[in-house]
Formats: sequence, C-alpha cells, structure tokens
Amino acid sequence: MQPLEKMKIGNYQVHAILCETFALDGGAMFGTVPKTLWEKKFPADEQNRVTLAARALLISGEGRHILVDAGVGQKWSEKYQEIYQVSESFLEENLAKHDLSLADITDVIITHLHFDHVGGAIKYVDGKSDLAFPNATFYVQEENFDWAMNANPREKASYLKENLLPLQDSGKLKKINGNLELFPGVFTIVSHAHTRGQQLVKVSDGDKTVCFCADLIPTTAHAPLAWVMGYDLFPLDLMAEKKTLLDQAIREDWLLVFQHDLETEAGFPIKTEKGYRIGARVTIG
Repeated sequence: MQPLEKMKIGNYQVHAILCETFALDGGAMFGTVPKTLWEKKFPADEQNRVTLAARALLISGEGRHILVDAGVGQKWSEKYQEIYQVSESFLEENLAKHDLSLADITDVIITHLHFDHVGGAIKYVDGKSDLAFPNATFYVQEENFDWAMNANPREKASYLKENLLPLQDSGKLKKINGNLELFPGVFTIVSHAHTRGQQLVKVSDGDKTVCFCADLIPTTAHAPLAWVMGYDLFPLDLMAEKKTLLDQAIREDWLLVFQHDLETEAGFPIKTEKGYRIGARVTIG
C-alpha cells in the first residue's frame, strides 16, 4: 500500500486513526457469502470470529480537530471483553502522533450509535460515566438517535443505554437532519439501509474527496454489491445505496476510508467485469 502521509484537502489534514481492534462473528460480518470465500480475505479463529479495526477519521483544520466515530471504548465487563476480544485502546497514542490529546478534539461526528462506533466517546471515572472528549460537541442524525433509543430486538445489543444516555444528558449532543455541509468542506451523507439514520462523512474541496464509509462499506471485501453483512437491516436497499456511492466515487475519483478493515485503511474503488472492487490501496495515518 502506498502511504499518503500528508492527505490535505482544502484547509484540512485528514488522517485515519485506529482506536482498537475487536472481533465479530464472520458469518454475521459476511451474511450469505459462503465462508470458503470470505475466509480467504478474513481468516476466522476457532470460534468463527474475524478480527476487525475500530477506525476513526481525524479532520484537522479551520480551527477544528474533528473526529468521526470514537471506537469501541474500554468500559467492558470481563465477559464482553472475552466475547468481542477488544484490544487495549490505541486512540490516545495515535492522536499523540499528531500532537493532539482527547481534550483537543473539538467535534465528534458519530456515524451511528452502535457500540463499536460510539463506545469510545464515553468513559468511566470512579464508577461514573463521563465524556472521553471533554471539550467536544457531538453530532448524530436525529433519526438515528430516536431509532437507537427505541431499539428493535435485532439491534438492541448494539444500541447500549450506557452510551446513549450520557450523551443525551451531557448538553453537548447536537441532533442534525439530512445531508448537510456541517463545516466548510465537511459533508454528511445519510444512509438508511444498515440502520436508520446512519451518516457517512465526506471531506471535499471540489478537487480531492475522502469519504468515510462507516458500515455502508465496512471493509474492502464489502465493495462487491452482494457482499452484505448479516447486521444490515435492509440488504436490498443497502446494495442500491452502495452502488450509488461507488458509482459517484469512481466517477469523481474519491478515496474511500474503511472503518473495519484492519489491513487496509483506504482505497480507490474500480469497476471490473466481475463488478466493484477496491483498486489502489493507501494509508493516510
């Protein structure tokens, strides 16, 4: 992979930040795709789990240090630590490489409120919950917040009150609606197929564009349209959303950042005779 050590878009520097690694069931990650195919890309352990990244995107410039998603976090019981194989946190260490601390983060855009995207936004201090980014404002789609607070039985294990309620009570949560230019050159792209009210984040200056794909395309292996997660609520809608995004990304030469692919931070999509794939792969750490 080619390193892009200085990914500059307009007035922003953009970096991929690894928060933790964790594990999920391979069958759930790859849905109806046969194990003989997906295991070539993501080897499973003896419990059929695959190791994933919990990756964030750091966008620095215009007087802000914006973090997109916050990882899994560390407030897990021993039982859940074992189930999900959550690593130690690398977030502070990786922010420090850019001369930043948790307190320097001014804004946190949450793509959606599943535990592996928002868990790191909340920490425990002396047994009480607190914000991990004390000076940040948090942004989530209002529809996703409402969906999370009234979680259906299928998603209830992913939308955890210990993440939602501290954000709600903090006074620092802003609920937004729709596709917006949230900050100059920083845009939200709403997606409803993985879960209701997910928002992807695009950074663009009209010439170069980076898009943080969240769980619409969680890994490079999910670029083909039929590679859909078992976690996705509306698979056919997800395939349509993915096609729309990939077509635009190919047409406009976007760099896609993959939140859960441990081996590949980012890459440029292509379309071949066999469908959509990820071509050139780069690092933007």
